[in-house]
Amino acid sequence: MAAGTLTRADIAARINQQVGLSRNESATIVESILSHMCNALAEGENVKISGFGTFVLRDKAQRIGRNPKTGIEVPILPRRVMTFRASQAMRARVAGS
Repeated sequence: MAAGTLTRADIAARINQQVGLSRNESATIVESILSHMCNALAEGENVKISGFGTFVLRDKAQRIGRNPKTGIEVPILPRRVMTFRASQAMRARVAGS
């Protein structure tokens, strides 16, 4: 099975086919959902989609790293990172395919 990439346009096309909305309305819905998710994450909220997974924000503290080329210690600044945790249902579905 060849691995492909699911795009915004693919999602909008599927909404168009299954729900019957126009292509423009479908694309607007996809953009609206993604925009709402991005805004929530930017405001520091986690995003949970039942049966799919959770986008979790974590604040990482400053730490000391090492330049692999020179071996010199360098401080790594504190930062916020986002991770995705798949739901149990999603894990089972992906493992079964």
